[in-house]
Amino acid sequence: MLVVMKNSATPAQVDRVVETIEEMGYEAQPIPGRQRTAVGLIGNDGQVESARLAGLGGVLEIIPVTQPYKQVSREWRPEPTVIELDNGTRIGGRELVVMAGPCSVESETQITDVAVRLRDTGATILRGGAFKPRTSPYSFHGLGVEGLRLLARAREETGLAVVTEALEPDSVELVAEYADIVQIGARNMQNYPLLRRAGRCGRPILLKRGMAATIDELLLAAEYLLAEGNRNVILCERGVRGFDSHTRNLLDLSAIPVVKSLSHLPIIADPSHGTGVRAKVTPMARAAVAAGADGLMVEVHPEPERALSDGAQSLYPEQFRELMAQIRVIARAIDRDFVPGLERRSEKVG
Repeated sequence: MLVVMKNSATPAQVDRVVETIEEMGYEAQPIPGRQRTAVGLIGNDGQVESARLAGLGGVLEIIPVTQPYKQVSREWRPEPTVIELDNGTRIGGRELVVMAGPCSVESETQITDVAVRLRDTGATILRGGAFKPRTSPYSFHGLGVEGLRLLARAREETGLAVVTEALEPDSVELVAEYADIVQIGARNMQNYPLLRRAGRCGRPILLKRGMAATIDELLLAAEYLLAEGNRNVILCERGVRGFDSHTRNLLDLSAIPVVKSLSHLPIIADPSHGTGVRAKVTPMARAAVAAGADGLMVEVHPEPERALSDGAQSLYPEQFRELMAQIRVIARAIDRDFVPGLERRSEKVG
C-alpha cells in the first residue's frame, strides 16, 4: 500500500503518517518523489484498514499495490531508478551502459591488458569472475581472493568500475570490499540467505535471471534485496533454458520491455551467456539495445581459444570494438545516450 501525500504536505504530516503506520504494526518507508512524497506500507499479508491513514493531514490518496513484489513494482515507484557509480557511470537513465571483460580473472596481465582495451573502446565497467560457479567440480573455479585483488588493480589502472560475483552469504562482504557492484548469478537467483546478506552489503547488486525462472520470480528475488534496504538493484536477462541445441540458452528479449512495464529497476542483457556462441553475441547484443535494455554485459577475452572458462562465447577485442560502434548507432536511433568513455568524461570535467 502507498500513502500518497499532497504537494503541500509538511514534513510533520509525513512523519505522522509514518508513526501511524508503525502504530498499526507495519513498517513505513518514505519515498520522496519529484513532485510529492509517498509513504510505503510494508509487512501486510492481507487487507489493511486504510481509513485511519486516509483521514490524516496532508494525505492525498491511498493506492493499493497489487503486485506480490511491492518495492520493486512501478506502482510503488513510477520513476525509473538510476544508479550512479563512483566513476560517474549511471545505470537506468537515458544512457546505455556497457560492462565487459573475461568470464574469469586468470592473471594480472590478462585482466589489466583487457581492461585497458575495453576502456579505450568505451566500456566503463569491468566484469570478471574471481569466484566461479561451474557445472563440473573439475572445471576452473577462479582465483578467489587473488582474483578480487587483481580486479581492484585493474580498476586503479583504468578507472573502470568492477562487477564480480559473490557465491555464498559469508563471502558477500569480502566481494563488496573489492567490487563496485556485487553480482548474484543465475544459479543463485533464489538463494534467499545470499540475497538477504547482499541486500545489506551497501553496494549495488546485479541480479541475474535464473536459468528456468519466470519474470515474476526474478522480480520477487529482487524484492528480497529491496526488503533489506538496498534500492540499487540492476536486473539482468541472461537467457533461460530452452530445448534447441543451436544456442546455449534462449535469450528472452521480450523480458526487457515486460520488466520495464512492471518495475522501476534498470535491466541489462547478457548476450554472451544468452547464446553461448561467439557469432551470435553481436546480433543479439544489437537486438537487446533496440529492445530497450539499459546496458549490456559482454564477455571479451584477448585470446578466447585459451580462456579457462567460456572461451566459445567470448568476443575478441576487435569484435567488441566493432560491436560498440554498431550499438552507438542503434542507441542514437532510439533516442538513448551512450555513457561517455572515461577519457572523454575526464576531458569534460577538466
